[in-house]
Amino acid sequence: MDWLDAAQALRAARTPSVIVTVATVRGHAPRNGGAKMVVSATATFGTVGGGNLEATVIARARELLGEAADEPELMKLTLSDRVATEYGVQCCGGEVTMLLEPVLAVPVVAVFGVGHVGLELARILVRQRIELHLVDSRPEMLAPERIGVPGSSGPLADAVATVLVHGPQVPESALMLLPTGAHVLVMTHDHVEDLAIIEAALGTDGLASIGLIGSRSKWARFEQRLREAGHEDASLARVATPIGIDGIGSKDPAAIAVSVAARVLQQIEEQAVTRGHAEQGRTTPVAPAPPAPPAVSARVAATWTAQ
Repeated sequence: MDWLDAAQALRAARTPSVIVTVATVRGHAPRNGGAKMVVSATATFGTVGGGNLEATVIARARELLGEAADEPELMKLTLSDRVATEYGVQCCGGEVTMLLEPVLAVPVVAVFGVGHVGLELARILVRQRIELHLVDSRPEMLAPERIGVPGSSGPLADAVATVLVHGPQVPESALMLLPTGAHVLVMTHDHVEDLAIIEAALGTDGLASIGLIGSRSKWARFEQRLREAGHEDASLARVATPIGIDGIGSKDPAAIAVSVAARVLQQIEEQAVTRGHAEQGRTTPVAPAPPAPPAVSARVAATWTAQ
């Protein structure tokens, strides 16, 4: 596979990689300047010269993947019979500078509920290089007259994120559209809807985090109903509530959005490091499992409504 096709395929599969380029060559070297290869945790595509030159670069690229590094790095290698590495000797007689450019997996955040806080949160998150899903069962909340056209007009005009808008009547069904590793934030206008989404999220494999807006008393009521539906401590511990970082007491929607955005960006960085460590220890390719359909219990919503 061509290096460019490989880079695009890995990005589409949300697999981190490093693009390696022969930046400069002095003297003799196996490849000319501009040669490229792509390195993932389990595979390589293309070549920058083979031998210990390439083995050394691949090893460093995988170290960068393990560190979840996001900044490019220059690496100078001398091809001399007087300079040995753990991979051996190459005696072409030249000197090569390699450019290593990490390409991280695109993070995914889904905001369920695009009310006052949800829209303020979207205005912050669209400035990040992420895939942002906006979900609301109320068509008017997602109308162009309110949110504009992401990347073109309205409050999301300066978007650099890829924005996907979903308006299902049953909002928890949108969980099936999210890729593995998504961060879910629940902040709808209706506590019954919030509860249904939380339960569905707990039944969805592969989510990176689940956050719920609201007070501790709200969570206490949710927790009781989720326990009645069969969820145990380990499952309930996946829900972070109240969401956001500590130390911001304001209830202004914009202030809440700043707090929540700060926490989800922390989680994205933590996720990248954790994944990098896991990928570094992997020896065989493992395809990510697709998200399981959410298991929604009608009993939970029914018992809430009845009380």
